[in-house]
Amino acid sequence: MDKVRIGIVGIGNMGTAHANYLGRGEVAGAELAAVCDVSQDRLRWAEQQFGGRVATFDSVEAMFASGKIDAVLIANRHFDHPGTAMLAFEHGLHVLCEKPAGVYTRNVREMNEAAARSGKLFSMMYNQRTNPLYAKLKDLVDSGELGAIRRTNWIITTWYRPQSYYDSGGWRATWAGEGGGVLLNQCPHQLDLWQWITGLAPKRIRAFCTFGKYRDIEVEDDVTAYVEYENGATGVFITTTGETPGTNRFELVGEKGKIVVEDDKLTFWRLRVSEPEFNRQFKGQFGQPESWKIDIPVRGQETGHKGVTQNFVDAILKGTPLLAPGEEGINGLLLSNAMLLSSWTDNWVDVPMNEDLFHELLQQKIDSSVFRS
Repeated sequence: MDKVRIGIVGIGNMGTAHANYLGRGEVAGAELAAVCDVSQDRLRWAEQQFGGRVATFDSVEAMFASGKIDAVLIANRHFDHPGTAMLAFEHGLHVLCEKPAGVYTRNVREMNEAAARSGKLFSMMYNQRTNPLYAKLKDLVDSGELGAIRRTNWIITTWYRPQSYYDSGGWRATWAGEGGGVLLNQCPHQLDLWQWITGLAPKRIRAFCTFGKYRDIEVEDDVTAYVEYENGATGVFITTTGETPGTNRFELVGEKGKIVVEDDKLTFWRLRVSEPEFNRQFKGQFGQPESWKIDIPVRGQETGHKGVTQNFVDAILKGTPLLAPGEEGINGLLLSNAMLLSSWTDNWVDVPMNEDLFHELLQQKIDSSVFRS
């Protein structure tokens, strides 16, 4: 194979963006071969935009069975991501899935199992992993420059959304339409980066989510969560769609110093002697290790969605390692599911969490949702 024929499922906002750069030939080795949508208006748009070069389908099954594609880019409803991916694997197709991986981990776990059985490549559209700022931070953590992590703190409140945004579609910010709010719709990238960079999985979570706090919506729009890890480290995650101006500050404290990512800069307060070593040796009363403030140089350019798609295509054609393996999509989703479950039960949630209880409570929310598809 010298070219990957890609079909897109769902040509709404994100699917349209993917179709445009693929249609312009901006991903080497890739060809936009087909699109699928239930909306005839969107299919007419595709026909006008790409002409006869791109096949159009109003049925996922028909597109997958057509023989016209080698891989699929999934950009339909959150709820439909796992089912669409599993059907694609059954047809022997490679899969690149938009975030989130799904709405609840039980279903995403089934998707991961189907991917493993298929032997096909599976990737998530975690475009923030192409950001050189976060790639450099991960490199620093992985290399041991920070030492063992003791605390993380991420305040991400730059997701301001007015009521008119939510009113633009009856499905928006409803349990039946989207399956969640700021955690599922706006924050999947941060939740992914949080665990990807630190390499830590929490052992338990306590979260406080409020639902419709700032807007007339069903789902969570304000979250404060506290997590504990097996190594004794702790973390705090704060997000909302109701604050402006917002803050995006990610802080990691380790045995060898502190790293802060804010305002597109990476600053490292590096200890000349690690805190545990200093504590063992120091005999005074109020001393502390010498600290150097270092502005870490960050090189490279964020390639975003196109970068992830290029990596996916290169993995198929050349065996390039995936930047965002699909099975890792469950990690960030587990965090958001556990945060919601903690709020719904007003209690700690241990990890692994009770996936059946989460699904049961989510289904109750869906059944009472104002949206009906």
